Amino acid sequence: MARRAAAPARPLGDDFSFVSPVVKYVLFFFNLLFWMISMVMVAVGVYARLLKHAEAAMACLAVDPAILLIVVGVLTFLITFCGCVGSLRENICLLQTFSVCLTVVFLLQLAAGVLGFVFSDRARGKVSEIINGAIVHYRDDLDLQNLIDFGQKEFSCCGGVSYKDWSQNMYFNCTATNPSRERCSVPFSCCLHDANQTVINTMCGHGMQDKGYLEASAFIYTNGCIDKLVNWIHSNLFLLGGITLGLALPQLVGIVLAQLLINQIRDQIKLQLYNQQHRADPWH
Repeated sequence: MARRAAAPARPLGDDFSFVSPVVKYVLFFFNLLFWMISMVMVAVGVYARLLKHAEAAMACLAVDPAILLIVVGVLTFLITFCGCVGSLRENICLLQTFSVCLTVVFLLQLAAGVLGFVFSDRARGKVSEIINGAIVHYRDDLDLQNLIDFGQKEFSCCGGVSYKDWSQNMYFNCTATNPSRERCSVPFSCCLHDANQTVINTMCGHGMQDKGYLEASAFIYTNGCIDKLVNWIHSNLFLLGGITLGLALPQLVGIVLAQLLINQIRDQIKLQLYNQQHRADPWH
């Protein structure tokens, strides 16, 4: 008996889809979470800026934590917006934009870490420059002032290289022509902590820059914050590695999910074109 000819392949039904709802909505809610976080960051940054005086706000833009918060928040908002809308609407262009931006951010972070490790001396110099700039604008920005005070208390340090770096600030400057009451002083966050002291003496750093290291060390921290920071990094490499991995992992997950969804959408488009061609073919 002759074999029957094999039936021609039929196009898949219209209800079939290569796009996985799991991948689509996991990527959507993943971006939605960071999108909401970015909006909070921008709102907090803008609120912090509006609370400051206009003159002080313009004086120290480069070292203002609020500006950094706004910039990071806006970038995160734009990237996650592309991811949210792209995944929900199955838009390849937006998904590619999201994937490329996330890849660039990841590579920049990786490059910064490698360069910081390889060129540690230059990185140290850049950190020193940033700290000196923050010292100069210490009294101009309340957020910056609180940040410096927190750092000096936590690391038990004072200034960048030493406590005498505070002479760079116009209020703490040691020149004879300085009319400030804080002349030759250091902030109270440089003072040694007394466990029995219930009220903080904000004038404990008065005149300390006039004293030598040995004499001043009885009242304040004389070591600079740069060395303290470097020592802390060396002793907490595993912690910093874990934090870095924690920041990189969501980015890698987002990139993988976006590329997976893009490939699924392309397969779905090919399927739709295949179905249309076979419906239009009267001989099939």
